[in-house]
Amino acid sequence: MQTIDLKTTVGELVREAPSRARVFESMKIDYCCGGKIPLADACAKKKIDPARVLDQLQQCDAKLNDDSSVDADAMSLTELADHIETTHHAYLREELPRLDFMTEKVARVHGDKEPRLLKTREAFVALKAELEPHMMKEEKILFPMVRQLEASTEREGFHGGSVGNPIRQMEHEHDQAGNALAILNESTDGYTPPEWACNTYRAMLDSLAQLERDMHQHIHKENNVLFPKAIHLEQRA
Repeated sequence: MQTIDLKTTVGELVREAPSRARVFESMKIDYCCGGKIPLADACAKKKIDPARVLDQLQQCDAKLNDDSSVDADAMSLTELADHIETTHHAYLREELPRLDFMTEKVARVHGDKEPRLLKTREAFVALKAELEPHMMKEEKILFPMVRQLEASTEREGFHGGSVGNPIRQMEHEHDQAGNALAILNESTDGYTPPEWACNTYRAMLDSLAQLERDMHQHIHKENNVLFPKAIHLEQRA
């Protein structure tokens, strides 16, 4: 793991690893306009223990480098539904408001120089509007049906008919989310920052890239594992 030097400026630390912006944001440390001061001075300015900040930054770096993944296929349907809620849904509920702020700010500040940022902002707004009610429908309707289906030894009679009905709707909404993700990727050249990009711009692109990676895993676990297994279980009952 890379050693973090307190003499390194806050801006350079984020430039090396844009995901570190989350740590600085949580501690109200300015890494953009105020990013030219050493980390030690930034901590002193905010009266924050530097050791605490270093620990958070190292945890952030370790998480970024952790390539471990769960075996979704080995989980029960209930375990997988729980995992999706506590991992992917929890991530989205934390990250969507943050990215809402960042995409709006970057588009407003740099949209004249890079007009495609306005397209990025529009695509993100559409994605957010799709995902928030989507997660609620899964948690309140589909996942309880899946858990009930797995727990029962007899064929379930659901109010909405077959479990396949809400699954088809969720898959359609996944397609809509995938279209928005494709626009985000295309409008940012694969989340590649221009040379002149400020640290907020770079942090936004890094976060959008991570959002895309998480969404791909999220949708894979549902479309390719949870949904077909639930349909198969209902047909077999």
